Amino acid sequence: MTNCPNLSAPEPVFSEPWHAQVFAVTVALNEAGRFDWPDWASMFSRTLKQHGLERELDGGDDYFNAWLETLEDLLDEQGAAASDEISNLQSAWEEAYLTTPHGQPVYLRQSG
Repeated sequence: MTNCPNLSAPEPVFSEPWHAQVFAVTVALNEAGRFDWPDWASMFSRTLKQHGLERELDGGDDYFNAWLETLEDLLDEQGAAASDEISNLQSAWEEAYLTTPHGQPVYLRQSG
């Protein structure tokens, strides 16, 4: 059988690096057996419907913010990452980013 590129699925295109990262993390968690894809799809569909009631989603940041929200909710439901832990970590990264000089690597401060 020959390798026929026209029959393969197209590579996803992401407008921002974080879109690709959150997508890759989700796929990796699924492949590691952390959740079944149909469960993910159902939960993501509910999130999109919640956000879609307010306005049209543009497939960019709003879509991937909904994707990230779904992943956070899923991890919270599983007890893998509580929402307050996620919020604290998000705040720590934001502080680290805002206090790091331009062009320098961003590091989280050691807690404790």
